[in-house]
Amino acid sequence: MRILLTNDDGLRAPGIQALYEALVDAHGEFAASGEGGGPLGEVTAIAPLTVQSATSHGVTFHEPLMIQQDRLGWGGDESMTGTAVDGRPADCVKLAIASLWPERFGAGTRPDLLISGMNAGANVGINVIYSGTVAAALEGAFLGIPSIAVSLHIGPGGTGKTDFRAGARHARRAIERVLVNCKKPATITGAQGKVGGWGLPEPHSCVSINVPVTALGSPEAAPGHEYPVRVCPMNTHGLNDQYERRVSPGGDVYYWASGHGLDFRTTNEGSDVQLLFQKVTTVTPLRYDLTKKSTLAMWRERVAGE
Repeated sequence: MRILLTNDDGLRAPGIQALYEALVDAHGEFAASGEGGGPLGEVTAIAPLTVQSATSHGVTFHEPLMIQQDRLGWGGDESMTGTAVDGRPADCVKLAIASLWPERFGAGTRPDLLISGMNAGANVGINVIYSGTVAAALEGAFLGIPSIAVSLHIGPGGTGKTDFRAGARHARRAIERVLVNCKKPATITGAQGKVGGWGLPEPHSCVSINVPVTALGSPEAAPGHEYPVRVCPMNTHGLNDQYERRVSPGGDVYYWASGHGLDFRTTNEGSDVQLLFQKVTTVTPLRYDLTKKSTLAMWRERVAGE
């Protein structure tokens, strides 16, 4: 199975490096209890050159997409190399599928699976709409590649105390759950069936995985620890936005966002937000079709004047 790995934190971010190591699993360190272990597939990293957090589904039209090949390499069997694209997450996916992938693997080839992440910060609730990580996965799904977005809840201590490798191990386990439960009959092969021992979701499907806080030295970071994995809907309530009013040295007034990214006005029971704070790894199926189909008949009547 060939996997396209991307993100919105940039190719040099610790999250994508940790997830790459977990997916390749060169030394069998990331095997969950009784599940998987070893390489999940052949992983190719194509990600933004710079941090693109909260850029949502923006794309580049009026500027060139400059690329830098093999920007990274840490050595060892799990060494990650990749292509940095000076654009947004959706740009990376578009460019990868249209040009970079067939240039590398041959005309007409496409990834079997797209994984976006691991983002430094949860993408639950309404943040799904703002997220560049999720946008990359949705773009992949829109283009016919089954896609998974992966995010890690960052606690009050900040990224300096976050155990990305342990978080990636939890993420790998959730990814395995998704793939194992999508297995098709062995007689079916290719992007819609069993590839390399793993089943794949439907071509246009997308799921978002969020892993709870995993701090360095915490019990959750221990190799034997497992978070529960639950499928749940996204919380659909707005954030309590806050902005600090400031004045520049020149006397101009400006505002600096000061709210908490997970401070929601209300949290629905059983939603991704509630479960994440209960130390549950959440799996939420997403769609890119924004049509409110339940009101189509009403709007047709209203527009027709009947």
